[in-house]
Amino acid sequence: MKTLIVIIGPTGVGKTELCLTIARHLKTPIINADSRQIFAELPIGTCAPTPEQQATVKHYFVGNHHLQDYYSAAKFEQDALSLLSRLFNGEEDDIQHDTALMSGGSMMYIDAVCKGIDNIPTVDDQTRQLMKQRLTTEGLKALVDELKQLDPEHWEIVDRNNPRRVIHALEICHMTGRTYTSFRTNSIKHRPFNIIKIGLTRPREVLYERINQRVLDMMAQGLEEEARHVYPLRHLNSLNTVGYKELFTYFDGLIPFQEAVRQIQSNTRQYMRKQLTWFKKDESVTWFEPDNIEDILKYIDYNLL
Repeated sequence: MKTLIVIIGPTGVGKTELCLTIARHLKTPIINADSRQIFAELPIGTCAPTPEQQATVKHYFVGNHHLQDYYSAAKFEQDALSLLSRLFNGEEDDIQHDTALMSGGSMMYIDAVCKGIDNIPTVDDQTRQLMKQRLTTEGLKALVDELKQLDPEHWEIVDRNNPRRVIHALEICHMTGRTYTSFRTNSIKHRPFNIIKIGLTRPREVLYERINQRVLDMMAQGLEEEARHVYPLRHLNSLNTVGYKELFTYFDGLIPFQEAVRQIQSNTRQYMRKQLTWFKKDESVTWFEPDNIEDILKYIDYNLL
């Protein structure tokens, strides 16, 4: 049976370089599972694979969408499974791959491919535009209160500070007349391939140092200019992203530049902790430090026998 190798880990742990090594070892491309690296306008702030790295190994789902495009974990599930079928059947690059490689830190994207996500209806444009307008005019708190009335069960677990999560649940409630909860079965879908999951981690203090330095490196590479370029589109959910929302606040004159940098570092560390908490719940993951390249390759080769 064909095999999908999945490399997961928090932001800043070192997935990109390791995956280049694994991809060359397996002679397979990299399927990118990052919900922000898909946007062509955000290469610096999302630490997307560089053109040089992509020239070395073929990457999918990097810079293949624009900020105004609607994209979701459900769409990624469809697109990634279609790509895997083509890779395994030799229809993508004239090579019939026995092994594929997927890597990323977006928890929902990883789960969408490995476990599947519930068949929640696609929101029509009219409902989506209405809810976006209501967020602007009424504010998030009013929508959170409405969700509590329409779907108290989902209200209990949803991130009430995340407009996208709240709005999506309300969109489904209004469009279907049913609760968002009623569509969530949490059943794991069968996949026609084996899955090997490898998690990458480092000591917490090392991750903090790497994140702090990476933010400084991104600023040196031109993150402020990149953020200014997309600033007119700041209302888009795709820009409700660490690294951009803090700089937008600086552009608004509400905080000084150094405070924006500090907040980016702090919020990235917080997101890293959230990722680790999510990934650690998955008992099928085998964990390594990314510098242990030889052990990781041995583990992969052994499990492919």
